Amino acid sequence: MRTTIFLVAAAAILWGANFNLSKPVVAEMHPLLAGAGRFVLAAVVMGLMVAWQRRRVPLIRHFRAYTLLGLVGVGGFNVLFFLGMQMTSAVNGALIMAISPLVTAVLAALFLGERLNRMQMLALPVALAGVAVVVLGGGARLTLSPGDALMLGANFSWSLYNVLGKRLMPAEDGLVNTTGIMTMGAVVMTIAALVVGVPAQIPSLPSAAALVFMAVAGSALAYLFWNRGLAQLGAARTSVFLNLVPVSTMIIAAATGAPPSPLQLVGAVLVLAAVSAPMVKRPRAATA
Repeated sequence: MRTTIFLVAAAAILWGANFNLSKPVVAEMHPLLAGAGRFVLAAVVMGLMVAWQRRRVPLIRHFRAYTLLGLVGVGGFNVLFFLGMQMTSAVNGALIMAISPLVTAVLAALFLGERLNRMQMLALPVALAGVAVVVLGGGARLTLSPGDALMLGANFSWSLYNVLGKRLMPAEDGLVNTTGIMTMGAVVMTIAALVVGVPAQIPSLPSAAALVFMAVAGSALAYLFWNRGLAQLGAARTSVFLNLVPVSTMIIAAATGAPPSPLQLVGAVLVLAAVSAPMVKRPRAATA
């Protein structure tokens, strides 16, 4: 159990580091090329793991599901993510993405008929207020930067992926499904980069190392660690660790010379409190 908790926490920290690592990558590479490169590498790593366990990924049988989920959860999310990170800070990006559980709950209510509980309905405006503090700032002119707007789009894309996954995810194990989705997402992004005519770009060694780390540790390994948590701890207990994502992003940003501003800290408190509240189980009343 301790090992699983450690691995789930590590997954959240690695996802938080992705926001910091993306900054040097998008400074040198087109977002489509960066996204395609990240998930081609991640898909190769996942494919090697599947082969090592002597399993098979049924890409043809589940072609429609893997392609659609890969298009939304890998292609759409990563294009918006890398575009957004060109124009916003790592802390802003992480805090905007932190409200994804609540956005997912709203989309599930709209498209799957799932009911929002009272705590979720109370938490949502608090989370949105926290994001508003972060992205609009405290000046006389309240404006939404293009980078923050794109990160909101990335949030929506990821939340929609979570909802579609409930409806479309094939009845395979987590490793096989993740490999299939990453593979089709990488194919979609590579085709898009070729159609758009993105020029080939060779990043510097630090940026290339950041991209490789995002692909191997921040994608393949993080997904595996997270899936182990879902299997052994359950969705509710595992989801609590998502709060480590913006925290790790802020710590890394501070350590690299970009500490969060007071407004970002205020927004972080609001967002983390709002996201945490629906995850806390209320004690049942004692019965005679």
